[in-house]
Amino acid sequence: MVKIINLKKKFGNFVVLDGVNLEIKENSLTFIMGQSGAGKSVLLKHIVGLLKPDSGEIWFEDKNIVKLSEKELQKIRRKIGFLFQEGALFDSMTVEENVAFPLKEHLKLKKKDVEKKVEELLSAVNLLDARKKYPSELSGGMKKRAALARTLALNPKVVLFDEPTTGLDPILQHTILELIADLKEKYNLTCIIISHDLPLALKFADEIAFLYQGKIIETGPPEEILKSSHPFIKRFVETALINDKGGEL
Repeated sequence: MVKIINLKKKFGNFVVLDGVNLEIKENSLTFIMGQSGAGKSVLLKHIVGLLKPDSGEIWFEDKNIVKLSEKELQKIRRKIGFLFQEGALFDSMTVEENVAFPLKEHLKLKKKDVEKKVEELLSAVNLLDARKKYPSELSGGMKKRAALARTLALNPKVVLFDEPTTGLDPILQHTILELIADLKEKYNLTCIIISHDLPLALKFADEIAFLYQGKIIETGPPEEILKSSHPFIKRFVETALINDKGGEL
């Protein structure tokens, strides 16, 4: 579905990506993990074409998007949803107007078809009762769900999530990941999630990829990651599990 080959990117003299190689399997839920500032969000922006690499390839289906024109990229972006960390909802629009926006902007649908699709999506994220509310009236978890419904409006094949559980309490974090996993199955999505939360990744991921010093140093299912012999991953896992258990491993 998505294949990244020897991707490199630097800003000035600062090397962020130094030959990233990663293959994302179709209909999988893949977590990309690593330290803060490791370049995870930069990698995500390359996948959707918001940033151009210095060198390397990014294959989506049968196209290397690095070589595409902006016009060609727009067609690809229709198949890729991007859920920003803060949701990026329009404050002046209600929940249903936010979800309807991409449908009206990109598709020539009748009013009743837009309304039907909005209702379907809000039902899928359990927000139908909040359809007339504005973002300022929503809790953090509700904003995430509304943004997710809007992201799914154009039926993307791949959805990119930049820290989708940031700012939420542990129960809501679990609820959001549970919802993402359910929607992945319902809509046959390929999901790529940037996260620092290893316990959630271990519970929900099909694959976990670790980005370290500009490279993907290991990729595999959770059970393999737990057995990793790489010093950085071992330290990351041990620290995360100690913190998750309140100081006791």
